[in-house]
Amino acid sequence: MRPRRFGDARGWFMETYSEGSAAAQDIHVRFVQDNQSFSAASGTVRGLHFQRPPHAQAKLVRCVRGSIMDYAVDVRRGSPTYGQHVAAKLTAEGGEQLFVPIGFAHGFVTLEPNTEIAYKVSDVYAPDCDGGLVWNDPSIGIDWPLPASGAVLSDKDRVLPTLAQFHSPFEYDGQALEPLSAL
Repeated sequence: MRPRRFGDARGWFMETYSEGSAAAQDIHVRFVQDNQSFSAASGTVRGLHFQRPPHAQAKLVRCVRGSIMDYAVDVRRGSPTYGQHVAAKLTAEGGEQLFVPIGFAHGFVTLEPNTEIAYKVSDVYAPDCDGGLVWNDPSIGIDWPLPASGAVLSDKDRVLPTLAQFHSPFEYDGQALEPLSAL
């Protein structure tokens, strides 16, 4: 989704979230927390993360400085697209946003230095429900656009399990994974 910007000589104004606009796109989520992350280096990979029930989170992600390639991986048991992903480039300049439903692992790579991401989540952070998949699992097949220096990773993200080692707590809800165009 790309919220509309209203511009004039001063700059622009943008409504980044509207419950009514989200509902019109069949997104019915109550957001309870806003998060923001800063990544100093280009090629910083964060993910692939999720929270397990009972604190599973949907996310609405946007880039407020710089740019990222953002990914959502279907990890819903019984889904015909289990293990497949969609991707969208999010830029501060363009104002694009990506909605990541519950049952999807989320990750991104920064495309430029000093990138900031802001995202809304539908449940609070619960460390005991924290989970993820290793970012470079070949069975998922994400082609990360990395600089020659390679990925910048946290210690936690280096040791996450592969999709084959993962036992999903998420069930397929009948909502198909659809390819993304420019959001």
